[in-house]
Amino acid sequence: MNIIAKFTRVENSAPAKTNMLPVLIVSLATFIVFFQGLMVAPLLPMLSDYFGTTVRHVSFIEPSYLLGYGLFTLVYAPLSDRIGRFKVIVISLLLFTVLTAATAMVHSINQMILLRLLTGIGAAGVAPTTISWISDTYPYERRGHALGIFFGCMAGGTAIGSSVGALFSSLIGWRSLFVYVAAAGFAIMIMIILLRNRLFDTSSMAISARENILVSFRTILSMKRARWGYSYVLFNGMFHSGIFAWLGYFFYKNYGLNEMQIGLALLGYGIPGLLLGPFLGKLADRYGRSKIIPVGIFISSLAVLLLSRNPSVAASCLLVTILSLGFDLTHPLFAAIITTFSTNKGAATGLFAFFLFLGYGLGSLVLSLIVNSGLEKAFQLYGISALIAGAGAMFVFRKET
Repeated sequence: MNIIAKFTRVENSAPAKTNMLPVLIVSLATFIVFFQGLMVAPLLPMLSDYFGTTVRHVSFIEPSYLLGYGLFTLVYAPLSDRIGRFKVIVISLLLFTVLTAATAMVHSINQMILLRLLTGIGAAGVAPTTISWISDTYPYERRGHALGIFFGCMAGGTAIGSSVGALFSSLIGWRSLFVYVAAAGFAIMIMIILLRNRLFDTSSMAISARENILVSFRTILSMKRARWGYSYVLFNGMFHSGIFAWLGYFFYKNYGLNEMQIGLALLGYGIPGLLLGPFLGKLADRYGRSKIIPVGIFISSLAVLLLSRNPSVAASCLLVTILSLGFDLTHPLFAAIITTFSTNKGAATGLFAFFLFLGYGLGSLVLSLIVNSGLEKAFQLYGISALIAGAGAMFVFRKET
């Protein structure tokens, strides 16, 4: 019997909501987390000048945040199975708010790297717990639509954070930017608290607190299908994070753009997900993830290989948007697939977020380590690896619906 069919029967006892407004409200927390997480990418040259160090040194603020985030998703998402989704999201948002505000007061790049690590650890509960909440609330046949909205907010945070963040930084300074983002995170936390009874089912827990989470992890990873799925989540995270972390420097080095111009050039990254996220989710629900995932990886590969050729600035901006489309055609679909790995949704989504953000951190770290060979050559290596992964995805995901 198909594993998805088995899993769907288990879910039938859960409420099958169709109203997507709650998804949008809860996903605002993910929006602000990703806004803050990606707003620093275009600021590398400016922060390098401010702290009197190299761009390569400053670039470690990205992997430190992402690695801290990825590691602690293994703690938060399973914890939400035991104490509830609402409590974990609010606690994580509170930590995010406090640590983001604290980053505005650093006096050295090493202090910033440390605060970014701690902020990643604090914020790690938001996104994976929201995915778990979506899988609690929406049936599989509508989950693509709900996850499309969620990843649209994630993409929107990425796009607006990297563009508006750079714009605001040039107008009000990077310290004030962190303060305002912390205030926005606090406002979203208060809204979720006030709407708690309308958003969260507080009458039951997903699993028994007696269940050993390490056993759940081992059970999930014992399945070949799960191992392949998480491997692609890891790779795709490495690919997109590595490229995006250096796009700001790419536009600075090749076209001489300033912080504001870099922000505008990166605006396209996230626009497809922000505008088309729900549509792309419905597309996957209708036509199947086996067809769309390889297409998304191939699109991403093509965009990066063309960027490595240093085209015109207008063409590069368009390729950034196409690269983002590749992300939107893969990661929301991976998220839907992993929710079928286990009825212990916190464990399954915790592993998903762990491999995703481990990939994010490793991707930017690896590219930072190999960039001395030339940014264009590093982009080519990433593009070729994605081309190979896309070919493999045609086989790995051929049975996914």
